[in-house]
Amino acid sequence: MEYRNIAIIAHVDHGKTTLVDGLLKQTLKLKHGEEIAERAMDSNDLEKERGITILAKNTAVEYKGVKINIVDTPGHADFGGEVERVLGMVDGALVLVDAAEGPMPQTRFVLRKAIELGLKIVVVINKIDRQDARIEEVVNLTFDLMAELGASDDQLDFPILYAVARDGKAYKDLDSPQEDMHELFEMVLEYIPPPPVELDEPFQMLVTNLDYSEYLGRIVLGRVQRGQVKKGEYVQLMHKDGTMTKCKIIQPFTHFGLNRIEADVVGAGDIVALSGLEDAQIGETVADLADPVALPIITVDEPTVSMTFQPNNGPFAGREGKYVTSRHLNDRLKKEVMTNVSLKVEELRPDEFVVSGRGELHLSILLETMRREGYELQVGAPQVITRMVDGEKSEPIEHLVVDVPEYHSSTVIGAITSRKGQLVNMEPQGNRTRVEFKIPSRALFGFRTQFLSMTQGEGIMSHIFDGYAPWAGELKTRQNGSLVAMEAGNAFAYSIWKLQDRGNFFIVPATEVYVGMIVGENAREKDMDVNVTKNKKLTNVRSSGADDALSLTPIKKLTLEDALEYIGDDELVEITPKSIRLRKKILEPNMRK
Repeated sequence: MEYRNIAIIAHVDHGKTTLVDGLLKQTLKLKHGEEIAERAMDSNDLEKERGITILAKNTAVEYKGVKINIVDTPGHADFGGEVERVLGMVDGALVLVDAAEGPMPQTRFVLRKAIELGLKIVVVINKIDRQDARIEEVVNLTFDLMAELGASDDQLDFPILYAVARDGKAYKDLDSPQEDMHELFEMVLEYIPPPPVELDEPFQMLVTNLDYSEYLGRIVLGRVQRGQVKKGEYVQLMHKDGTMTKCKIIQPFTHFGLNRIEADVVGAGDIVALSGLEDAQIGETVADLADPVALPIITVDEPTVSMTFQPNNGPFAGREGKYVTSRHLNDRLKKEVMTNVSLKVEELRPDEFVVSGRGELHLSILLETMRREGYELQVGAPQVITRMVDGEKSEPIEHLVVDVPEYHSSTVIGAITSRKGQLVNMEPQGNRTRVEFKIPSRALFGFRTQFLSMTQGEGIMSHIFDGYAPWAGELKTRQNGSLVAMEAGNAFAYSIWKLQDRGNFFIVPATEVYVGMIVGENAREKDMDVNVTKNKKLTNVRSSGADDALSLTPIKKLTLEDALEYIGDDELVEITPKSIRLRKKILEPNMRK
């Protein structure tokens, strides 16, 4: 069979997963009662809730007798490790660019990786039905970006398609729109080269992804570089340290639509899954038993942000979680590192781990997944990972792009420059302005909430790691102290009402609090100890109007990301399956002074 292997890459929200829906709907002959769900590739609960892709996944469709393997990738910069490792499985990439937004920071990142690997690139200008679409300008910007990233002449001679992925349309010529995507399929067959198919050579495959099945155990995914392998055949699993393990292939699978299909034999050029390789890790090679040859190990960019993870030792520890000890935490983090290639875990002490990742979102998704699995833990504030460059302490720098209404631009520029941001470029676009900055990564911790309130929710911001630069010096990102509970018990509406002019509360009446728990944000700079467990003294004297219902200001409800952004260096977030609490590292008020 002939194959084509393509990845769909783009910035977040430019329509990758929606495009895959359209490709699946137009090629799969569905049985009675079957239907393709919206964003079918986002199978994970967190992906469905947040509307983002977190894990790279593959599917396959058949067009004119050719099997097209499609890999859907995440768009957030924090999941760049997912994109880097899957690009090695494909020969070409569909680069989606929003017809109004144009190339964004993550477009630059994924394009750079695709160009370095020499992939054939097809540019798809998506969402051309938007009122603010500027199609011709976006095509030129994409060409300029590719030239800047060092694309070859062959890559710069890219074909262009215009699409409305939501409606399942993609076509070559703006003057003759089509009602389906057949021109996109034709373009893939014509322009993306078929993989080399050497079926007679010794078997060789690089493990690029891992999955798990209750019945078959670990399943490894990757593209077969050469040769073929049969069900029940023995192979060599070549580890990163040079050792080898003899393994039996229990069941090979190939992909079609959203399903994995059992196969008796799988061969070169196809993206396949194999069960039976229990010890396999990402980046290792599965090779022929008689003639094992290792493939180059996958390398991904280094992490830039770290957090300390500890078992929960607060007064409410163990009430809600199923897995509460440091051993549980250690086992779970080791398991995560096997599949999450851009994550690193270092054990400081038996009950304290430093977990490093690509950004706050990368680590918060891991924390959210763990709390849903029943883990209970506490984590410290995110810290950037510094390194020495030419004998000088250097820190990670981000390329930040903000898109704001024109009348908010001066406020936003002022706020970002006060956080050591350097203005790189400014471009008016109608009644909005796009501003680009270089800014230290740590300056962006906790900035998103402030940015949204500054722009009244209309601003769009995205950023991507841009390398290391000399340490920018002291940086004050938080202006307010915390309101900290000084008595344990249940919070009363009366005491919250009495204290609400001191700041914003995070808790509602009747919430159980402990000494040292953060219950709100102080209006001033210093922390303040408050007693929220005091009720009104009852007397038998009543006066008209004095006992009316208390009017409480609505609380500031913190999500996990908000909590991680809010905490300072002397504070922790306590995460359990049902609650997210903030606390001081030292609970006792007298010990903190």
